[in-house]
Amino acid sequence: MTTAASIESQQTVELSPSYTIPIVLVSIAIPLLLLQPWLSAIISLFGLFLLFQTVTIRLKFTETALDIYRSGKIIRSFPYREWQNWRIFWPGVPILFYFKEVKSIHFLPILFDPKMLQTCLEQRCPKI
Repeated sequence: MTTAASIESQQTVELSPSYTIPIVLVSIAIPLLLLQPWLSAIISLFGLFLLFQTVTIRLKFTETALDIYRSGKIIRSFPYREWQNWRIFWPGVPILFYFKEVKSIHFLPILFDPKMLQTCLEQRCPKI
């Protein structure tokens, strides 16, 4: 018997982009320009870099792995069977996603819908 939850976990889900972090960084950099021009430049460049990443990178949760695409081409796949743990930092204002594989640790800024990210992670890779 197939349940709605098992059907959802078998479907590929592409996370929609979230421009919140890049926009906030660039917005903070604008008034900071009057006080600290160098710091403002660094923050705005980082915000623009994250904006570019938000536009070009997509996360897809498949049945067996988290796939990362850039401009429609797969650049990396992370099979769930190799995951040991994951966490979203600051759930009220999610800005960072962490997951640990058998051989490596990854930190990603949350440039995607944080609620859907949480849902997909809970369905496909329950916390250990």
